[in-house]
Amino acid sequence: MDVKDAVSGILEETGGLLRLKPAWVSRIFLPPGKRLGLPDEAYDAGERGYLTERWLGSTTEAENPIHTPNEGLSFIDAPDGAEITLKDAVEALPGEIMGNEYAVLHKGLGRLPKIFDNADRLPFHIHQRQEDAEKLGKKSKEESYYFPPGFPMGPHPETFFGLHPFIVRENRKDILVRYLTDWENTDRLLSLSRAYINMPDDGFHLPPGILHAPGSALTIELQEDSDVCAMFQGRLAHTLLDKETLTRDVPPKELETNGLMAAVEQLDWEANGDPYFYENHHTPPVRVEGARSAESEEWWIFYNTRKYSGTKLILRPGASRHCVDRGAYNILVWSGEGTFGGLPIKGQSHTRDEIMVTAGRAKSGVEVVNTGDEYLMIIKFFGPDINDDAPMMKRYS
Repeated sequence: MDVKDAVSGILEETGGLLRLKPAWVSRIFLPPGKRLGLPDEAYDAGERGYLTERWLGSTTEAENPIHTPNEGLSFIDAPDGAEITLKDAVEALPGEIMGNEYAVLHKGLGRLPKIFDNADRLPFHIHQRQEDAEKLGKKSKEESYYFPPGFPMGPHPETFFGLHPFIVRENRKDILVRYLTDWENTDRLLSLSRAYINMPDDGFHLPPGILHAPGSALTIELQEDSDVCAMFQGRLAHTLLDKETLTRDVPPKELETNGLMAAVEQLDWEANGDPYFYENHHTPPVRVEGARSAESEEWWIFYNTRKYSGTKLILRPGASRHCVDRGAYNILVWSGEGTFGGLPIKGQSHTRDEIMVTAGRAKSGVEVVNTGDEYLMIIKFFGPDINDDAPMMKRYS
């Protein structure tokens, strides 16, 4: 099968739209919150753990201890049933999907949206900064969270971020090393951090290198297209993670020379001790300027960075809107039903809730229509350098 010909045919038929299939990802350390719309038995992935994440418009493979080919990659819903990943489509037709000018400056879509759905709080961990990730030929992972309304928040709807400022001010990295040495009791590390409540229709922005333990709220996340990680918390209730999860993205020579301090040195030390962490990283929805009418409105929910951006679009029953955007993006239909560029869409339907929009179609516009009797809510995900008007927050220091 020629991917270029196959994808070109689909784009010609749909006018620049690619319907996508769900990409389910397993994680070994936490049970699922079971809010992804799957049958109960489907969440059990055997020795690979549980299905706790769905990746959206993904060209990134998941890095898991037990490797499964193509895990995390989105597949195009091809009319003839052909198996084509979005990654292969972008590599075969970069100009047609991302736009010629954008494709010259960017190797790929450069972002990874996902939904994560855990029954408990995630372990305390970091994602490496670019200067550390590139030592292993990888990429940094900046990320943002949005907590959609309408779902149970779980037993621990609070997220721990960073370290108490005095620990950073007094340069007490030795405290972290001491905790990490006692790997079986690393859940005590959370005593060095502060927690913030997860509220519906709210969010946070998190640069790489900052310790965090996301809470149990169902979360829509947008991040750089990377899966680098260092787990600083090995103990989760009755589960003990392999210590390799702390050091898997630490260069072996640095680990050999500096021991566990090599992992601690990957922290953005000053950012972890920011006394104004909430003010500098809390990202409630911000209305898109000029995007409100009697029938529809659009809000920024992923912002404060130029690595990616994202909005939520809301249409009242019976409403329509002609959406014109600056570059390629993908959508997740969260609630309601209607049509998107003529394609039927429906929230919480795994066959009709995900579409990739090519740059050309985004710029010429997409007609969105709410054909149902409830509000239609659509999340848009954009890659780097597309929306230079996305808000940047005032910096407190």
